[in-house]
Amino acid sequence: MQDVISCWAYRREWSAWNLKVLLPGSIVGVGAAWLFASYVPNAYVEIAVGVTGICFVLYIFFARLLFAYRPTEPHKPSAAAGMFWGSLAGFTSTIIQVGAPPYQIYIPQRLDKLTLIGTTIIFFALVNVMKLVPYFALGQFSPRTLATSLVLLPLAIATNFLGLWLARRTPTELFYKIAYLLVLVISLALIWQGTSMILTS
Repeated sequence: MQDVISCWAYRREWSAWNLKVLLPGSIVGVGAAWLFASYVPNAYVEIAVGVTGICFVLYIFFARLLFAYRPTEPHKPSAAAGMFWGSLAGFTSTIIQVGAPPYQIYIPQRLDKLTLIGTTIIFFALVNVMKLVPYFALGQFSPRTLATSLVLLPLAIATNFLGLWLARRTPTELFYKIAYLLVLVISLALIWQGTSMILTS
């Protein structure tokens, strides 16, 4: 429901080129996650994604601090980069429900804020649709989980509209800073969670 609402809100604001190079890679990533779901320990995936996210945030921070690197015009990374990071985003989104760090490494192209949000929303909405097949095959849906989703649905819709409202009113530069901060927080949480799982196993 959140994907449907968000896609409708940003149906005219997204980057077709970025989706064209990200989505084929994400198909490979979701397929690989389905194939290796029973063999790849989630803890190690979480740590790897967390370390990747932290390295990205540190790169952005030190590049701007030391070299005053601040691109002013939108730019396109290579299609190969889109395929690679799209596949990692699809893989980690399927395995541990966190596809943001790999995606954020690829996407900071100084896109217009609303274009960035719309592209992100549509990309992960389509990845979520792809994930339905492996999740059904792996037995991830049950009456209990679906009932929990139903109970949480009103809150999910309310917070979705709140997020859409805040995104349109946040200045672009502040929006990027918040996005990087969230990647850092998520990455640290993933490393802590993965490490805790390994130490207690």
